[in-house]
Amino acid sequence: MPRVSRAEAERRRRQVIDSTARLIREKGADQVSVPQAMATAGLTHGGFYRHFASKDDLVAQALGAAFAERREAIDHLADEPAAEGRTPRAEFLARYLSTPHRDNPGQGCAAAALAADAARAEPGTPLRTAFTAGLRDLVDGFQHLPDPAEREAALADLSTLVGALLLARASEDPALSAEFLDAARHRLSAPTPAPAADADTPSV
Repeated sequence: MPRVSRAEAERRRRQVIDSTARLIREKGADQVSVPQAMATAGLTHGGFYRHFASKDDLVAQALGAAFAERREAIDHLADEPAAEGRTPRAEFLARYLSTPHRDNPGQGCAAAALAADAARAEPGTPLRTAFTAGLRDLVDGFQHLPDPAEREAALADLSTLVGALLLARASEDPALSAEFLDAARHRLSAPTPAPAADADTPSV
């Protein structure tokens, strides 16, 4: 057989990573086998070890790619007009807490899709390490939207976003599922209350 060029080998490797990024978000990392990952990319199992050291190596790279997708989506909000005059943060909330995002985990946020997998993984494993790195990048991106938030607020907001999406996906009751998304959107969109005036400070 003719040798595959370096560019073609890289294209195939990228193809496997991207298809696996979708699969692990849909099914969970433990439910995706190497033959399945290669077949979904349109390649044979035999070529796997020319591209990856192990399944753990593939999963870690796929997870990194999935988080990079979400970070890229956040960064693009700064360059495109928000719908109906919404701020970039409001636009992000609307897209994240939406029915399409809930119903398409394979194209969605890796934090929500794989948090349980990462929590069960041992510290230091490729999955846990890649998830932690992706989570840091996600927090940084959300914190530095054009309408920035303090780090503590960004952490709390992302916790609400991920939790609401997880519960919405887990509920078999469509009405309850929608309520989780709506409630989180309303809570996160509410204006931050001004700090209470000190009782000893005279009003102006």
